[in-house]
Amino acid sequence: MPAYWIAHVDVSDAATYAQYAKAATSAIAAHGGRFLARGGRSVTLEGKGRARNVVIEFPSLEAAEACYHSDAYQVALGFAHGVSVRDLVVVEGV
Repeated sequence: MPAYWIAHVDVSDAATYAQYAKAATSAIAAHGGRFLARGGRSVTLEGKGRARNVVIEFPSLEAAEACYHSDAYQVALGFAHGVSVRDLVVVEGV
């Protein structure tokens, strides 16, 4: 059953965050992830919106969690710390 990373992000330093995005893309692909939405236009209908929204499909909840905890993703995440405010949830599909 697929699972989805859903991230809502505000970025304060685009150049540094771009380093995160580049490194994260490789880590995500290595765990079977594929981007469904990546920073495109969005409309917040309820709650607090953020400037950037990302949806990534993984083959399973376990693959999504393994990606997040992988060494490669944790290195990538180091570029995001201090230059972004992020909410990230993993949701199992139906």
